[in-house]
Amino acid sequence: MANNRHALISGGSSGIGFALAHRLARKGWNLTLLARDPRRLQRAKAALEAESGAVQIHLASADVRDAQAVATATDDAVAALGAPDLVVTSAGIVIPGIFASLPPQAFDETMAVNYHGAIHLLRAALPSMRSRQSGHIVLISSGAGLIGLYGYTAYAPSKFAVRGLAEALRGELKPEGIGVSIVYPPDTDTPQLAEEIRVRPEITSKLAGGARVHSADEVADAILKGIERGRFVIAPGWEMGALSRLHSLIGPLLQRFSFDPVIARHHKPPP
Repeated sequence: MANNRHALISGGSSGIGFALAHRLARKGWNLTLLARDPRRLQRAKAALEAESGAVQIHLASADVRDAQAVATATDDAVAALGAPDLVVTSAGIVIPGIFASLPPQAFDETMAVNYHGAIHLLRAALPSMRSRQSGHIVLISSGAGLIGLYGYTAYAPSKFAVRGLAEALRGELKPEGIGVSIVYPPDTDTPQLAEEIRVRPEITSKLAGGARVHSADEVADAILKGIERGRFVIAPGWEMGALSRLHSLIGPLLQRFSFDPVIARHHKPPP
């Protein structure tokens, strides 16, 4: 990947998005970081500039749920740095909880950020990419986009939707010279995971307890390696690698022989 290219990253001020921005900045990429919180964006920019002063860093404060705000922010980014060579949809939220106890807005908000937010960014960025017939799109899904888990009835469907979007887009955009990758990160050490663990159901924590938590740096490294190798599926870690290849076989076995016994021992009907 050559220097002086432009990467547009939603959720770029923290977590996986920031770790990826950090690596791209080191390689000389110009960056657009899109996120809601202007203060986080400024802190991210300062941290990146401290190590990579030669690159240009454009900040875009926008909520990915707002299609017009995302379109305006993307137009500004293209005007400042040119059409993006890489677009990463890393903005996302998790609202864990038991289906019967979650408020309706939890489902609406999760889908609005994780799925519609990706759509808004891609619809805004694609015209400039298509005009050049080049570039690469990376959609961040989750292990929960491969297998539905207890306590993620709001989250898992949104990540399944991202998976379907990536699979459909791949076929549409390949003839136009635009690559697509879908990423299935395992549990990743980010501020979002820390908050998620604090509020998720006890059973969810027990089901996830044996899995290794990866660093955001490890996931970012895997993403870059996958892009460089032209991979559609990027699944960091052996667990996600196996699940991404064999989820139709492994999923039912995990549910029956691993998840169901744990749930049966600890399940308490909601009030």
